[in-house]
Amino acid sequence: MIFIYNILISLYSFSVRLACVFNPKARFFVKGRKNIFKNINKQIDKSQQIIWFHCASLGEFEQGRPVIEALKQKHPQYKILLTFFSPSGYEIRKNYAGADYIFYLPIDTKRNATKFIKLINPQVVFFVKYEFWYHYLNVLQKKKIPVYIFSAIFRKDQLFFKWYGGFYRKMLQKFDFLFVQNKESKELLNSININNVEITGDTRFDRVYSIASQAKTIPVIEAFKQGKTTIIAGSTWKPDEELLIKFINSENNNDLKYIIAPHEIFTENIERIEKSINKKAIRYSQADEKNVLESQVIIIDNIGMLSSLYKYGDIAYIGGGFGKGIHNVLEAATFGLPLFFGTNYKQFNEAVQLVSLKAAFVINNYSSLKNKFKALLTSKMLIKNTGEIAKKYIVSNLGATSKIVTKCEKKLAQK
Repeated sequence: MIFIYNILISLYSFSVRLACVFNPKARFFVKGRKNIFKNINKQIDKSQQIIWFHCASLGEFEQGRPVIEALKQKHPQYKILLTFFSPSGYEIRKNYAGADYIFYLPIDTKRNATKFIKLINPQVVFFVKYEFWYHYLNVLQKKKIPVYIFSAIFRKDQLFFKWYGGFYRKMLQKFDFLFVQNKESKELLNSININNVEITGDTRFDRVYSIASQAKTIPVIEAFKQGKTTIIAGSTWKPDEELLIKFINSENNNDLKYIIAPHEIFTENIERIEKSINKKAIRYSQADEKNVLESQVIIIDNIGMLSSLYKYGDIAYIGGGFGKGIHNVLEAATFGLPLFFGTNYKQFNEAVQLVSLKAAFVINNYSSLKNKFKALLTSKMLIKNTGEIAKKYIVSNLGATSKIVTKCEKKLAQK
């Protein structure tokens, strides 16, 4: 099986290089790994003790961040080395101040893994949620370097739990400890004799709670809101926007305000949204505290504001539910907002739970959106009470970071 695995890794690497011609993400993937070992050797101080964190992409980084920052604070003698597999993680967080070194992870070959681990010589290693790379795990195990995975979640349809998944089960056996999100994950691992497991929950709850406590004040949005009920649509795609805009255009309530933060902010998409709205709308980049007063809709044409924008909302619509899957619901829930999203949400445990708690509502079509919005908008107290259910859900799931750090501290203290 290792032979097949190596062939698949080689084919993947080759296909990404071919894709460089027409795919910008592939270009970043390849360019970022050019001279990677030379760059690592140049930057790393061999006298320093290193904790290595690996994240697949941006979402996993957000899960890893609370643990990175907690360990950095408790053990300042260690340097943090952070790696990403995907450009969508590395390119956005390559200047993250919480890490001392940030690199792309070299492709998982035996040679690369051996060379990389020899260069960085980590004392402890953390993988976040996903990413199971055989050669890296194998070298770490041989060198007796402790390696953990946290915020991990497992499903019975994964290869680990198939009759032919022996090779993949061997990867799991190479972790010193697995911190999982839920009972089902623990039971699945126990069923294949992986018993060094603890349910600690999802560190994203700690992260979004921290974000909420540090939310920025945005004067233009404060002026725009004017104390009125505000619906925030975050990370929306075209199918989401078409439903929302139909509601905006048909609704004659001037006491409602709308903030639309589309997932795609290229000029043509922003123009499409603008043209389809028949209410007074303005782009955030063109707004100031005076001209925004006349607008009922503000379109966010930048990246990075959404988590702070939820502070000004009363109701949140989370985009992506009519495509591959909904975006982050926890960021809105931590501000105590009732949530709405499309039908593709069931692979997200937190969304399923929020629906069951009646803090979130599933939209099937325009009629569904209109009726459910209208039902909630009948009472500010109803909005408030529903949002409080969402906030309590967040608070009840805090604490994963401290559990993980406490469990690992003995190992760090021994180093």
